[in-house]
Amino acid sequence: MGVLSGIRIIEIAGIGPAPFCGMLLADMGAEVILVERGAAKAGDAIDLGDKLIVNRGKKSVALDLKDPQAVAAILKLIDSADAVIEGMRPGVMERLGLGPDVCLARNPSLVYGRMTGWGQDGPLALAAGHDLNYIALSGALWFSGSHQPGIPPMAPPTLVGYIGGGALYLAMGVLAGILNARSNGQGQVIDAAIVDGSANMMNLLLSLHASGKQPFERGQGILDGPHWYGSYTCADGKFITIGALELQFYALLLTKLGLADEPDFQRPYDPRTWAALRVRLTQIFIAQPRQHWIDLLEGSDACFAPVLTPAEAMQHSHIAARGIYAERDGVLQAAPAPRFSASPCDVPGAIPARGEHGDEVLRNIGLSAADIDALLG
Repeated sequence: MGVLSGIRIIEIAGIGPAPFCGMLLADMGAEVILVERGAAKAGDAIDLGDKLIVNRGKKSVALDLKDPQAVAAILKLIDSADAVIEGMRPGVMERLGLGPDVCLARNPSLVYGRMTGWGQDGPLALAAGHDLNYIALSGALWFSGSHQPGIPPMAPPTLVGYIGGGALYLAMGVLAGILNARSNGQGQVIDAAIVDGSANMMNLLLSLHASGKQPFERGQGILDGPHWYGSYTCADGKFITIGALELQFYALLLTKLGLADEPDFQRPYDPRTWAALRVRLTQIFIAQPRQHWIDLLEGSDACFAPVLTPAEAMQHSHIAARGIYAERDGVLQAAPAPRFSASPCDVPGAIPARGEHGDEVLRNIGLSAADIDALLG
């Protein structure tokens, strides 16, 4: 029984952030009914079947959305739902007969969550795109990747756009909408666009920009230019990070590296010193393997961490102690987050087979055995 126990979400299957949002809600105890296609789309490279972690904990029903009887069944599901989430291009749900006007007319307290890259309106609303494109246009990609001149920026795939600017904002919007509907009975449409969310995530950096500490020049700001904030290569080709922003943490880093008495390192916030001192630290860190720096710096206030693969992270003492990663049914996955003291939901649900719960879901909305057989084939 998670913190969202008693909340029912209807998710229209898609790709990317909307399914991830559904996973977050299911992890926290919501009943998420996933409406999938009747069969996998031929040649679909991203149909991951029983490896699709974002479907964990959901109930799956497989229906043909072009079948009027299937649409009628989905509308019956929506009648008793707290929210719908979908990630189609603008206009698709309307053409299917499942748009927000139809659904809210039947269920006035419904929260209708819409997940897109560009938003429901605007000049690019109907254009195709993916994570990298959305965060490029919103400005969120600008400070990503190497600070070296001439090297184009690259963010970790899906994390900034699909997940950070997309799924998390959709989940927050849907839950806020449900709270509002429970207080006044009024549902509404949530327009969660990745360009909006990823731009909103920039506000801390924009605060630094307003103060003059983060100019719109890559490698010149306080979080992407200094020698004391970045990633370094070690002798074994592995990587480490340091982020000694505050003076006391920087002083400790210098002490541990034997640099406390070197005058060149005594002006940490002087941009004129950063390039040369980054070269110096590069030379120092590449002289020893990663484990040497772990032994020297990990657990101290020097603001250090090694760069780990997910498989390495799973074995790290801190990650293991918190049980952040685990295997379920042979699939490596991260545990639900955040953690709740009174209603824990630490164990993720199973990944359903396509249509696994179809009979149960349709029976619960009053369909006859004959109608269920006709819908499910």
